[in-house]
Amino acid sequence: MSASRVNCLLVLSSSSEGVSSESFRQAYNLASSNFNIQVASPNGKNIEFIQQDDNNRRWFNEFRSKSVSTPIGLETIDPNRYSALLIPAAPGALHDLTNNEDLAVIIRHFVKEKKSICAIGLGVAALFCAKEENKQWSFEDYSLTGPSVYELAKSPDFSSLPLITEDTIKDLGGKYNCSDCDAVHVIIDRHLITGQNDLSTLTAVQNLTLMCAQKHGRTYTAR
Repeated sequence: MSASRVNCLLVLSSSSEGVSSESFRQAYNLASSNFNIQVASPNGKNIEFIQQDDNNRRWFNEFRSKSVSTPIGLETIDPNRYSALLIPAAPGALHDLTNNEDLAVIIRHFVKEKKSICAIGLGVAALFCAKEENKQWSFEDYSLTGPSVYELAKSPDFSSLPLITEDTIKDLGGKYNCSDCDAVHVIIDRHLITGQNDLSTLTAVQNLTLMCAQKHGRTYTAR
């Protein structure tokens, strides 16, 4: 790892429902230009990148040949080593991250230390695991976005989703806001950045890199 860069933990679902390939590709490309990246998943399981196409399949073949593509287990993470947390869009997050206690420990540390967190699309659901000792959600009273019920309703899997992101944010005491379906929409509240959908990935991660550059007095690379 480069000593001149701060460390970013990139958390991915290892559920069969997968991680959005394009959201991950954009997030990784921009983040890796500005951070030392560590990929992690529940128990270090391999990742299913969904909705690959001819435009990004070659990129993923090259990515999988790199050592950074092999995730380590969330249970092995020392959150003190990281200055940024990034969770790309992932339908699988609804299944294996919303109640993951290892991730909850990491997020609670980030909230306590006011470190930068960025979650995008259905990756926002990963934030639901973080509860304080009094059982309150760590992001109660934060303003967040995430997929609207109208966006989720367009999915053929809508009827089988274990939760609705918009409803859960409200139920847990968060302040939910969204824009039009498939609009680029990002909300920043304190040290938390959330993107409404896959299309918001680039803007969300740009804000993460800018936030960390400001905190740590470093230069931001936009590429």
